[in-house]
Amino acid sequence: MYRKFYRLTDKPFQLSPDSRFYFNSKPHNRAMAYLRYGLEKREGFIVITGGIGTGKTMLVRHLLSELESTDVVPAQLVTTQVEPEDMLRIVCSSFGLGQENAPKSTLLDKLERFFRQREAEGKRALLVVDEAQNLPPRSIEELRMLSNFQIDGKSLLQSFLLGQMEFDKTIQAPGMEQFRQRIIAALHLKEMDAEETRNYIEFRLKMVGWEDDPQITAGAFEQIYGFTKGVPRRINTLCDRLLLFGSLEERHLLDENAVKTVIEEIEDEGLGGSAQTVPELSTVAPTSQVFEKTGMPDVLPADGDLMQRLGVLEQEIHQLKKTLQHERKLLRKAILIQMDMDIEDSLD
Repeated sequence: MYRKFYRLTDKPFQLSPDSRFYFNSKPHNRAMAYLRYGLEKREGFIVITGGIGTGKTMLVRHLLSELESTDVVPAQLVTTQVEPEDMLRIVCSSFGLGQENAPKSTLLDKLERFFRQREAEGKRALLVVDEAQNLPPRSIEELRMLSNFQIDGKSLLQSFLLGQMEFDKTIQAPGMEQFRQRIIAALHLKEMDAEETRNYIEFRLKMVGWEDDPQITAGAFEQIYGFTKGVPRRINTLCDRLLLFGSLEERHLLDENAVKTVIEEIEDEGLGGSAQTVPELSTVAPTSQVFEKTGMPDVLPADGDLMQRLGVLEQEIHQLKKTLQHERKLLRKAILIQMDMDIEDSLD
């Protein structure tokens, strides 16, 4: 809806990761440097952890897009909530190999031959594991065993593991010493600071043709950072709602008060909460109530009566404004819920 109002070519703050919108912030630039370092070393594991919504999956998408024209053969492990006995099968599937019902020895042989064939072709295999915090310790051990496939001291399989902060506890647990010894670099992905948060927002807007419409004030950017703390997913959620609010209110200037209003709505709904039922919009016509109660008198009243009537009229106008604000709020919620339903239908 707001795309047309602000003449944007696409949604700038969609929640699904899109490598086109990769923003090279200081934290993400450092993380990418670690990943590139791992590719050069060709040994061990690179581990990157971060809080929810800090952009780990976006890092993966950006990395894979960079590798499309290189000698790296990447595979991404999509499902991480797997038992150890299923790990090798999923790795095989990720590299396009079959053997779903084969025993472990056959799977290991299949993978080793695949890795050696890629090496003979001058290529190298890369396994990227997102949401690694869901991996059981024994499944991680299965991945470590794959790093034993080597030639001339170089591992035939390079592995990058990205996960939430709980993954740190997993790899620091007793019994994980051998895996820790294979980690050549580990990094915690931090949030963006206030300046980078503003740069991030403007970068994504410019990617879809933004030409300072809407204009966003310095105070608005401060409010956005204060609420999101520089977490990309929270920024996307808030800014998407902010643009919707601006379009419904027909605003071409978004200030700190507009941001505060949207933040209040998000907090009322519960950030990241479950789907809500579609609110019913009031069918009452508030303007008719005003004219019924404050119709034009036949005789001009005295000063005292006039002041009293003006007071009543002001109260009615104030109530009318509150009603309109409430109904606009309900309308925004209804539109958001309908948009979510449309997205779910498209995914189905």
